Amino acid sequence: MKNFLLRTLTGTVYVVLIVSGIISNVYTFLCLFSIVTILCLWEFYSLINAQKRTKINPWYNCFGGFLLFVSVNLYAAGIFSHAIFFSYLVYIVIIFISELYEKQQDPIIHAAYIFLGQSYIALPLSLLNLLVFSPTDANVIYYPVFVLALFVFIWINDTGAYLVGILFGKHRLFKRISPKKSWEGFFGGLLLTIASSFVFAYFEPDVSHYHWIGISMIVVVFGAWGDLVESLIKRSLEVKDSGKAIPGHGGFLDRFDSLLLAVYAVLFYVQLFIR
Repeated sequence: MKNFLLRTLTGTVYVVLIVSGIISNVYTFLCLFSIVTILCLWEFYSLINAQKRTKINPWYNCFGGFLLFVSVNLYAAGIFSHAIFFSYLVYIVIIFISELYEKQQDPIIHAAYIFLGQSYIALPLSLLNLLVFSPTDANVIYYPVFVLALFVFIWINDTGAYLVGILFGKHRLFKRISPKKSWEGFFGGLLLTIASSFVFAYFEPDVSHYHWIGISMIVVVFGAWGDLVESLIKRSLEVKDSGKAIPGHGGFLDRFDSLLLAVYAVLFYVQLFIR
């Protein structure tokens, strides 16, 4: 009971922070997800360092991820041209040059882990900026509904999958990677998420309810893959949770794993069919 209350309390705080950060304004969005990017990267590089396979400087490389996020934010907001990405390109060049001087036992492995963190975490979180800013004929507007829907669909799917899986789960979804997940839970979460899409269709009628259904289905499928990918990484590193930063919920990556693949698919769908 104590653990349940702790999970409920921290989960509520987490949801309030995310929702308020998204819907308030562009500045709260920038601050919130800049911090999320840094914390997720720090957690990832700390997991790598704990394996003692190589030694990564988390300060410098978390700054690299922060630099990418801010660059994409300023570009998507129409404040700077694509030249803003020059600063991140400098970071990439420095990574390669620094391998000449750091005397790592295996510089290829060292650089590969650095760029894995950047591509697995910093890149998809940065792409949230392209989803939250909507270009118009006159200017660029802050339009947070798609990012908000992305998170809400993930949360509803996780809740539905958990409850249905607990009650009816018998057929394992991906036993080799995540033995607790079931097909029953997957389809339970899918149906509940599709049902919730009609709420977004009601409050945001400018986007067709067919599109909201499409986005909800994409989030469920790619969110499940994102969750499994993080489970694969944790199995490879022989850890149960990515961290202990969020009491009762594990680490930051445990909370954002579904997002890291779903954002690609949702962004593609929105750009192709809606904007």
